[in-house]
Amino acid sequence: MTLKMAEEPPVLSFPQEIKPRCEKIKTAFCSKYGQEPSFYARAPGRVNLIGEHIDYCGYSVLPMAIEQDVIIAVGKNDSGDINLGNTNQELYRDFTCKVDNFSINKSDPQWHNYFLCGLRGMLEHLKLESGVGMNCMVDGTVPPSSGLSSSSAMVCCAALATMYVNGHCMQKSEIADMCAHCEHYIGTEGGGMDQAISFMAKQGTAKLIEFNPLRATDVVLPDGAVFVISNSCVESNKAAASHFNIRVVECRLATQILAKSKGLNWRDYKRLADVQKALKLTLEEALEVVKEVLHEEPYTKEEVAQILGVSKEELANTSLSANTLDVQSFKVRDRACHVFSEANRVLQFKKICDTSPADAKDQLGQLMSASHASCRDLYECSHPDLDRLVNICIEAGALGSRLTGAGWGGCAVSMVPANQVQTFIKTVKEKYYDADPNRSTKVTSSLFASQPGGGAAIYIQSQISD
Repeated sequence: MTLKMAEEPPVLSFPQEIKPRCEKIKTAFCSKYGQEPSFYARAPGRVNLIGEHIDYCGYSVLPMAIEQDVIIAVGKNDSGDINLGNTNQELYRDFTCKVDNFSINKSDPQWHNYFLCGLRGMLEHLKLESGVGMNCMVDGTVPPSSGLSSSSAMVCCAALATMYVNGHCMQKSEIADMCAHCEHYIGTEGGGMDQAISFMAKQGTAKLIEFNPLRATDVVLPDGAVFVISNSCVESNKAAASHFNIRVVECRLATQILAKSKGLNWRDYKRLADVQKALKLTLEEALEVVKEVLHEEPYTKEEVAQILGVSKEELANTSLSANTLDVQSFKVRDRACHVFSEANRVLQFKKICDTSPADAKDQLGQLMSASHASCRDLYECSHPDLDRLVNICIEAGALGSRLTGAGWGGCAVSMVPANQVQTFIKTVKEKYYDADPNRSTKVTSSLFASQPGGGAAIYIQSQISD
């Protein structure tokens, strides 16, 4: 049975550019399992151009897929085992479990747990009590813990492989939505951007990703602009720390306090976009309501409970998450201000791309830099090294630069005039990477330009020698 994916055939002709890499993966697979793989699943990483920390609040985001990806070579086995190997044996150890009996360790987010998230999500979605045993060899080129969605690429790739090996088919939007929920198994309460762009990406364009229902619209980026990614080399694993989920909870509490203050049934609201819609406000008006209703000082847990008229225990059940139960104060005003202003910047970004004014690149650059300032000051999800990298990128000629991904480290994305890319990369290399011996060894994989890439797909092994 072939897969039904909405925009393009998912079983694609083998791209010439990845054949040498797949030959390497095949060699490792054959050495480990004594057989050839029957197919390869691929899912790309992504860079978010603008729209940070707003997808889980119900707002549109504007990412593009990058060329870096996760590829998994897969072959069936009759033992009911899930056997995972990795081409990077130094960092990622082998793992084996039964397809009908495994657990995901939230407190230890090692690489194989992300594979298991995709596996479990797909098996449950397909209502399979026991799936097909798989031998897998994994190869990834997305820098880990860098904000380029290496973990989501693994989850999506594992889910796609599980679907195909079990002979089922799904639409792109359906599998993307399912994969967004998969990461909840490891404790990450994300909003769905990473999974949506991984499946719905289109070569050569960015995408405006909208939610409920999930939709993806092509966004043609201006001619003469290149997006350069630079890794701060400060790793931040969002599943291993509570920063990310605290921000999710702070936005949820802002939503519920705003709903309560305006006479809505606050228990019905978890996302800022839903309150804005219920109150029939523009984003600018919603921002003014935030400034009118919410005070600047952090809210204590007791204060929030009092405002909502519940006990602290009930607040924990209705609004908090497992790893935020011990948090005692929440900066709800700043978080809400960031979300409404960032959501507005996304719409402005798309409008500029659609209308292509003469100064489009300058306007887009200004929006990107404003986004970084908001992430740094209102959402507090940056890092001193990342701020320094963004400043270096601006000094090196970027029209705009901002953190991308969850933050607290990871990468910056910069919009650079096409005729200045090489000079830009040289300057950033000298000022940021060469100044630190630990970073200088990583510059090849940490500093690169990327064109918008295509989405997740299946490739058949028999094509590799065609």
